[in-house]
Amino acid sequence: MKPQLIDVPFENKHTIQLKKVDQFYLDNPFHFHHLCELVWIEESFGKRIIGDKIDSFSDGELVLMSPDLPHIWQNDPVFFHKKKGYRCKATVIYFPADFILKLSDEPAIVHPIQELISNASRGLKFYGDAYEQVTKLLVNISDTSGLEKIICFLNVIKILAQSKEFELLASESYKNVYSEKDTNRIDAVYKFLMHNFHRNVSLEEVSKICNMTPTAFCRFFKSRTKKSLVQVLNELRVGHACKLLHNEDYTIAAQAERQRTIDLHPVKKLGTVDEIGGWCVFLASDYAAFASGTTYLVDGGRSALMQD
Repeated sequence: MKPQLIDVPFENKHTIQLKKVDQFYLDNPFHFHHLCELVWIEESFGKRIIGDKIDSFSDGELVLMSPDLPHIWQNDPVFFHKKKGYRCKATVIYFPADFILKLSDEPAIVHPIQELISNASRGLKFYGDAYEQVTKLLVNISDTSGLEKIICFLNVIKILAQSKEFELLASESYKNVYSEKDTNRIDAVYKFLMHNFHRNVSLEEVSKICNMTPTAFCRFFKSRTKKSLVQVLNELRVGHACKLLHNEDYTIAAQAERQRTIDLHPVKKLGTVDEIGGWCVFLASDYAAFASGTTYLVDGGRSALMQD
């Protein structure tokens, strides 16, 4: 998917800009711009792409991105029906990469900020204490103004710069090589895949979106995304499976039951997200089209043990 270079519509791009999102669904295209962006998804779920990282997202995601990093958050299809109970709420802060660096040249201040912005060129997803501290500040930042808002923002950056509780998203070798040409076609393809990954998607129908032959589309898509159509579909499917498998709020009793279940398996472990998700992807793919009339047991040998 080729991102659009967009102009963030703020009057003053030399300071911080705050945007509160409260709408039925997220509707931005896959894009990049010349500002840093801190995104807190308060309420929503779906798929996101940051650089070359394709994954699912849900409530409570906190991500920092440096300038010119392509990204999109796309809601699951249920949001587009505008049903009660499905809504997107988020807080977004835009700021110049050199905003804090212009305030001081003291190495103890400059170096941690430079490292933070450098790491954010791949996208940083924060968790743990850093997440808890920052989101408490973000809850109230929209009620502040002037110097008070800037001080609140500086506290946010201080916490992020000192934290080691983050996940790097895009690959280490990722570079944004996109131009504005062909933006609409690639954007349409990615949105189509995000909405239809749960079913068999043929190369022919995706090619038609771009008005290309399948052969021409494969070359076009691979040259822009550095991935094949099958790779992108598999990443969307595995990411969705991961979200479903992790969507559990375990109590102490549930934890104990989980350990008892582990002890019943000969391999003394539960299947990982990749092991279960990978099998689901196989069954949903064309490779399993001739597999029918049987039951596939992916249970670490438990069923075989019970038959002995």
